[in-house]
Amino acid sequence: MEELEMQVELVEKWVEEGHLSELQEFLNEQNISDVEELIDELPEYAALFIETLNINRAVHVFGILDFPTQERIFKKLSAAKIRELINEMPPDDRTSFFSELKGDVVKHLIIMLSPEERKEALSLLGYPEDSVGRLMTPDYITVKKHWNISRVLEHIRRYGNASETIDVLYVIDSNGKLIDDIRIRDVLIADADTIVEDLIDNRLISLNANDPQEEAVNVFRMNNRVALPVVDEQDIMLGIVTIDDILWVANEEYTEDMQRFGGTEALDEPYLDVSITHLVKKRAGWLVVLFFGQLLTATVIEHFEAQLASAIVLFALMPLIMSSGGNSGSQASTLIIQAMALGEVTLADWWRVMRREVISGLLLGLILGTLGFCRIATWELFTNQYGEYWTPIGIVVSLSLVGVVLWGSVVGSMLPFILRRLGADPASSSAPFVSTLVDVTGLIIYFTFATLILSGLLL
Repeated sequence: MEELEMQVELVEKWVEEGHLSELQEFLNEQNISDVEELIDELPEYAALFIETLNINRAVHVFGILDFPTQERIFKKLSAAKIRELINEMPPDDRTSFFSELKGDVVKHLIIMLSPEERKEALSLLGYPEDSVGRLMTPDYITVKKHWNISRVLEHIRRYGNASETIDVLYVIDSNGKLIDDIRIRDVLIADADTIVEDLIDNRLISLNANDPQEEAVNVFRMNNRVALPVVDEQDIMLGIVTIDDILWVANEEYTEDMQRFGGTEALDEPYLDVSITHLVKKRAGWLVVLFFGQLLTATVIEHFEAQLASAIVLFALMPLIMSSGGNSGSQASTLIIQAMALGEVTLADWWRVMRREVISGLLLGLILGTLGFCRIATWELFTNQYGEYWTPIGIVVSLSLVGVVLWGSVVGSMLPFILRRLGADPASSSAPFVSTLVDVTGLIIYFTFATLILSGLLL
């Protein structure tokens, strides 16, 4: 931390005194993550840093910045630097940046690209948003199965510098159809006369350009790859997706899910960069939905107002019932959403999940029901709070806890399946939403048991 503060002071001094050559030398010697930290500390000099860095390092620094920072920098760069930057950016990073900009700005920037880069940009932007096609880069190394290792190595030396990665080589036929991929390690340890076809193991894993990016995250997670090829419906190779892009997508997915778990829409930007008005809009929708849900809770209470008036003790025990159902529902919802995100559970597994949650919900309900009855008995022993009818009151509480915990587990586990089936994000069945829904139905269960058991006694 002290070193960063010293660097900040030194950079400020160079900028104020106009010593840009020293600044350039210093920035070009830093890791790109160190330059990012300097941009965070000195946002007013961010554009100057990008202008000063050599183009290769400027591209890498720009690529790891979040979009709001990229946009602020872009507005301050010279036209010459903008042209140089977007032409040198990797196609996948450029596509990601362009997809965040307004249409008229993108049109202006595409004109600044070279004919070859323009063709690639338009091709990648033609794929659906959040598809694998938007992530892929056309910069990769392909070889033919009849080549020997000497020719492969010569090919790598000639074209490898322009490739996103040379960790993996892709074997294609004369029509561009993907046959297999081979690791560079296998190439390096093979004899010079070995034929590529001899290295093929037919364990190819590929992505379709129209696959959702979330699915690509799961494929990478399960197969331990640094890059995967992307093909079309005819298995023609279109590009590759690398692990750095997948990690970025996974981070965005995780952030969105966490925000939705809390009962808000995804912000799409860092919290401190979101305006108050935009923040209110993102949060208001869910709050209004949850508010109307709580109005239903009030309606249920009003419907059973006579019973509450006759036995005020039922009112005092309401929070116990409501919180238990909401908590069990939130637990189940969170577990299923996480399992879906990791690819452990699919829509076809809904019945297996239902059975498991019915059993576990019943057992959890019995545990809490027993504790609830013990609570009533203990309070009665020391305070005589419930009078002669403490036993039926304890039975009402116990049965209600069994019912609401079981119901909460079923609702919390099934809502993600329903939302996924309807094409919505399962994370939308967030903890507040599940809790509100279970609150309403939990009160109905509670007052139903109270009416059946306590009629003629307290009611």
